[in-house]
Amino acid sequence: MFHALHNDALGKLILRLTVAGLLLPHGLTKLLNPGSLTWIGDTLSAQGLPSFLAYGVLIGELVAPLMAIIGIQTRLAGLLMAANMVVAIFLAHMHQLTEFTSNGGWALELQGLFLFGAVALVFLGSGRMAWRPD
Repeated sequence: MFHALHNDALGKLILRLTVAGLLLPHGLTKLLNPGSLTWIGDTLSAQGLPSFLAYGVLIGELVAPLMAIIGIQTRLAGLLMAANMVVAIFLAHMHQLTEFTSNGGWALELQGLFLFGAVALVFLGSGRMAWRPD
């Protein structure tokens, strides 16, 4: 009965579209609001890192999600998105790492889902339903 639900290619497509599709608007917002890149650059500088690295967020939140959605170099796209989330957690959310919301959820649920969903893409690849399956 549940044999029809065994579809790895469809599962990988859903994961790709979900993780990348939900991360992409974050990148579009940063692209359309350069002030957010200034804030990221200032935060990087405060950590002793070059502020130009802030433009890396456009790779992690625009280029990589588009790669994953289309299904081109999905493993690399997952790695770029995961790295982006590690940096985001380090720069902006470290103080929330051990916090929980009033509803009992982890304060970093969204960031965690992006991070671990992207890591799953690194290991799973794009599947057959992609521009270039891997």
